[in-house]
Amino acid sequence: MSKTTITLALAASVATAIAGLSTAAHAQFNEKCYGISLAGENDCAAGPGTTCTGTSTVDYQGNAWTFVPAGTCETTMIGDTEAMGTLEATDMNLPG
Repeated sequence: MSKTTITLALAASVATAIAGLSTAAHAQFNEKCYGISLAGENDCAAGPGTTCTGTSTVDYQGNAWTFVPAGTCETTMIGDTEAMGTLEATDMNLPG
């Protein structure tokens, strides 16, 4: 292997490690809040037939979550509106 290849491989490994730490830190101070996402603005878990981020199809879909600061899920703001979410998926406002 050339020095350039080794350097690039090392840089990629370091970048991957740093990205993993960032995700862990993000998750530590945030929690998944279900039922507060507007259609197409969820962070993940939008139920059967969806793939993940941005795949909710109705506002406040009960099985789609968005990260919010820890401890704020039950009373969080969506724009100028106060929304009440849950820490568990629900069957409220499911599409269909």
